[in-house]
Formats: sequence, C-alpha cells, structure tokens
Amino acid sequence: MPNLTLADLSAEIEANVRRALAEDIGSGDITAQLIPAERLAHASVITRETAVVCGSAWVDAVFRQLDPRVAVRWQVRDGERVQSNQVLFTLEGPARALLSGERSALNFLQTLSGVATKCRHYADLVSDTDVKLLDTRKTLPGLRLAQKYAVTCGGCHNHRIGLYDAFLIKENHIAASGGIAQAITAAHKIAPGKPVEVEVESLGELKEALEAGADIVMLDELSLDDMRHAVEITAGRAKLEASGGISESTLRTIAETGVDYISIGGLTKDVKAVDLSMRLSL
Repeated sequence: MPNLTLADLSAEIEANVRRALAEDIGSGDITAQLIPAERLAHASVITRETAVVCGSAWVDAVFRQLDPRVAVRWQVRDGERVQSNQVLFTLEGPARALLSGERSALNFLQTLSGVATKCRHYADLVSDTDVKLLDTRKTLPGLRLAQKYAVTCGGCHNHRIGLYDAFLIKENHIAASGGIAQAITAAHKIAPGKPVEVEVESLGELKEALEAGADIVMLDELSLDDMRHAVEITAGRAKLEASGGISESTLRTIAETGVDYISIGGLTKDVKAVDLSMRLSL
C-alpha cells in the first residue's frame, strides 16, 4: 500500500484541529480573557529531548483557525532529527491566540513526533536490510491518518489504512468462509484489484495461501526457522509479512530471515510523547 503524504491529509488536518479546539476551548478560553485583546506576544517552542519532528501542518492549522494574524515560523521540518533545547518554531501575534492554541498545538506535535521518533529508532535497527517496517490499525481513535503520516516521517511504512482498502483475512474470517482457498477466491471476486493478504500459522497453511493466489501472506508468530523456510517455499510468488510478538530485541533476527515486511503495532500504540515547552514573552 502507498504511504500517506501531506497532500492526502489537508481536509483531515483541518478536521482534526477543529475537533481539538472545540474540545479544549469550548465556549471560550476564560483564562485568556485576563489579557487585553490588543496585546501582542512572541513565543518559542523547544524540545527538551532528542526527537524526530512531525506535526507542523497541525500546528499551523491550530493557529490559522484561531487567529490568522498569528505568524508561525518553523526552524525545522517534518522528519528532521532535533536535539534537546533546540527551538522548533516561533510564534508572533495576539497573546490570547498564542495561549489558547498552545495546548492543542503541542498535543499534536508531541504525539506525532513521538510516533516518528520511535519509528526512526526501529528503522535504524534494520536499515541495512531489505525489510520494510509496517504500522497497523492500532492507532488513537480519530488520529489514524495523522499517526500513519508520522510513521512515514520516521522512515517506516504504512500497512492498509482501514478495513476498506485491502483484505486481511485472519483466523476467524477463514473459519467463517470455509477455508483459506475459499476466502481468497471470494476476496478476489468481491473487490478485484484490492490487495489480498491472509494470515497463516503454519507452513502448510502458507502453501494453501500461495496456491490460492494470495498477494501477501502474514506469518503469525512462526519460529525463525519456519520463517526462513517460508521465504524458500514462497520464492517470490507473494510478499511475506512477519507479525506477532515482535519487539526491539527480536526485530533484527526476524529481518534477517528474508521476509519482505514486519508489522509492529507498537509503532503507533505504545508511544511516548516528546517533551516540548512553549516560552512566551510580551
């Protein structure tokens, strides 16, 4: 599946930000009303730790929606690695808007940068192999596309976006469909041209999936030896994806089996937000 780009996300970004501002500001920021409406301010946002930046478009949208008079000046770009205490961007404009938008803007930036940072770490561990690391659907509700964009900023890749753009036939689908071959055949008829992936738990099931014409086969928690045999058996007839129980400590050895993809739910599910801080001056 192709990776998401910012060009795919313009409407999504605006919607994300509208929801975030409505959630945070509601009927109005009463604390910001302590400040005279005409007062102008300057602010800078720094990172307190090493990170990979992601989320600039969401920050821009926060202040654009709040008050188009706010000027946002970036000193870094999405995908760039930054160091502790480095300035990421500055703001100039009405003080009320800067303070009202601070939390929403930093929430987007620290969360998406956390995803990108983790992805870059994992991608670096296997950068000298041919494997592609994939995300999953284990994302924050309402922020799937944002997180999947962050995955690409960190050097990893997107799996399917949702339940509509590719088949992923798992154990329960197989049981309900009457078998691997029946499920794959039906999938090709239901949506010709959509990728058909099937999950298997043994080399015998792998052979069934290959004979039925699967495009991608997910190897669910197979042993390293079985993964190597799977690569030999498949011989390029389909792409192979390793999945299940994959951690930082096992990633490298799995990549060296020769599989095409490794999917990791933790790229988006178990993310630590980057520590950011905004400093305001009048």
